[in-house]
Amino acid sequence: MHMIQDRQVRHFCSFLLLFSVLAAALFSLFCFFQLHTAREMYLLHSKAAASALLEQGVPETAIAAALTGSAVSPEGEALLNKISFGESSSSWLLPFLNSFLRENLIFLAGLLLLLGLILFLGTILFFRSRRRLYLQAGQIIQSYTDGDFSAHLPQNQEGELFRLFASVEQLATILQSKNETEHKTKEFLKTTISDISHQLKTPLAALAMYQEILADEPDNADAVREFSGKMGAALTRMEQLILSMLKITRLDTGNIVFEQKAHPLPELISRSLSDLTERARQEGKELLINGDPEATLYCDAGWTSEAIGNLVKNALDHTDAGGHIQISWKHTPAMLQITVADDGSGIAPEDIHHIFKRFYRSSRSLDTTGVGLGLPLAKSIIEGQGGLISVQSTPGEGTAFTLSFLTKP
Repeated sequence: MHMIQDRQVRHFCSFLLLFSVLAAALFSLFCFFQLHTAREMYLLHSKAAASALLEQGVPETAIAAALTGSAVSPEGEALLNKISFGESSSSWLLPFLNSFLRENLIFLAGLLLLLGLILFLGTILFFRSRRRLYLQAGQIIQSYTDGDFSAHLPQNQEGELFRLFASVEQLATILQSKNETEHKTKEFLKTTISDISHQLKTPLAALAMYQEILADEPDNADAVREFSGKMGAALTRMEQLILSMLKITRLDTGNIVFEQKAHPLPELISRSLSDLTERARQEGKELLINGDPEATLYCDAGWTSEAIGNLVKNALDHTDAGGHIQISWKHTPAMLQITVADDGSGIAPEDIHHIFKRFYRSSRSLDTTGVGLGLPLAKSIIEGQGGLISVQSTPGEGTAFTLSFLTKP
């Protein structure tokens, strides 16, 4: 009975029901009028017969017996056959039935024609609306196959057909999501390849130049020493670039599964600074740590320490000798915040909205090391674990990056 839930089918069934009631009513009315007409014809015939018999002098009792009697005798049948009113006579030859039959046949034919026309028109309208619905659905589904998902199949109605439409819509949503994902993946791959090729041009060109210089002066020990060191620095930059791009690409494509556990925060900070403490000492910069020694952070220790390390490295790059970089944290019932603050050159207002873009380097940082991937990588790591990263900076006074993590119950 699920088919009856379809509104169009219900309308058509209601039409058939009303048509059946109308047909039955008209047929009953026709039978009533036929019975009434037959009664009048019988009475008229009886009156005519009685009048003729009275004119012939037949007694009234005999006439009454003849009209009300039900017995049939052979002599009576023979008389009727003789005057062409018997069973063997054609009904068309009966004068009082000739007009009656003709009129009723015409009326019955007209009635049947009217009912047939109503049924035909109702059926045509139903299948026409159905066909229009099918054509509309076919066009929309074809647009889905062509990648256009702007139109939608009719929904929010009952019936098996609309259940099918709802299933097709779900399939279209999945297909649209898949197409969008593929498009984003292609654009991401295209952008990544373009970024890598662009960033590798400079160190590759430098290596080629250094190689030519060494080839021209193989006996010049100072030149060999100088440009060998420059070649090593260029190779280190290329290695750093490639490794960073691989990491950020894996993070952006969701190929990294973070193994989050509870870790003591002081140990995590110490791990983040292990490769930077010596650099800070050589450059005359001080690393300060301040926070609750009992604090813990639910995270992936390896990736999170790398993100914090990138922020500290960025602070070292933009802080002069004698400067300070402070790593601090505070814990609330709802959130744990880690702050990496420096008293360096700060970030210009026109640059602060771009610092998390890949390879972005402001005009003030062109003389610093790095490839412009440290901050984007840190952002991907923190946000990939459900955290947030924010920045506040005042040019000439310093910059503070804040990592915020919800506290696990």
